[in-house]
Amino acid sequence: MMRIGLFLLTNIAVLIVFSIVFGVLSSVFGLGSVHGSNGLNYVSLAVMCLVYGMVGSIISLFLSKWMAKKSTGTLVIKSPKNGTEQWLVDTIAKQAKTVGIGMPEVGIFDNPQPNAFATGWNKNNALVAVSTGLLHTMTAEEVEAVLAHEIGHVANGDMVTLALIQGVVNAFVMFFARIIGNFVDRAIFKNESDSPGIAYFVTSIVMDILLGILASAIVMWFSRLREYRADEMGARLAGRDNMIAALNALRPAQSHPDQMPESMKAFAISSGQSQGFSIASLFRSHPTLDDRIASLQKLPH
Repeated sequence: MMRIGLFLLTNIAVLIVFSIVFGVLSSVFGLGSVHGSNGLNYVSLAVMCLVYGMVGSIISLFLSKWMAKKSTGTLVIKSPKNGTEQWLVDTIAKQAKTVGIGMPEVGIFDNPQPNAFATGWNKNNALVAVSTGLLHTMTAEEVEAVLAHEIGHVANGDMVTLALIQGVVNAFVMFFARIIGNFVDRAIFKNESDSPGIAYFVTSIVMDILLGILASAIVMWFSRLREYRADEMGARLAGRDNMIAALNALRPAQSHPDQMPESMKAFAISSGQSQGFSIASLFRSHPTLDDRIASLQKLPH
């Protein structure tokens, strides 16, 4: 219930920001008003939605490393203090060189569950971090496979692509939500003034929520697809059997509540999701471990 309330408040805030941002853009670039005597100005509305949708995603992308460090408490290894830290840095350096990307920052975060993530705004300015639980419960070969999986995310440009997809999806949601809001306001509530009525704002907020839920399924589909690709990279760099063993080593952790912050679950190697298909499975950021292992088993040794 709290999440729904926060979501509603967020959408109201978004509408206010829309008005301010687009008012400025209209004055500076002469885009014209979104609303007029003939209804919506679709060109202006499309520009507004695209700008706001993409700007939000791009800002999030550029802040991703900072947010990841703060939300997980990741400590970056600036100078290795022990053999484990030195091995982590050396292993990631070797893998990064193999796939032709810049050396990522390497970090460790305190979490008893085995997990890891990669983030960053481009391939040569990334962060790869592992949990203390992963280092304590997995073998060196399994950890190497997990690191290779995360390097795969970086090399494939998954963070950038996910941000762009999220931005485009956000723009479509905002665009169609306001078209539907305008239709309800004018066709059903018979508002004939140049300014939108309360029905426009209420309907737009409701449709932001409903269309946003549907759009999330599209974003999560891509997120699942990129996990398969990162697994394949892990298998290529560290060996197929080691990648499968690493995924199997994640099974015990999935019987416990996931301690990763919500904002980081899509970037982690394990999201703690349950097995099997349900409506909720459409909104998973990760495929099930069984599906991921089955996909790996089709690869040649």
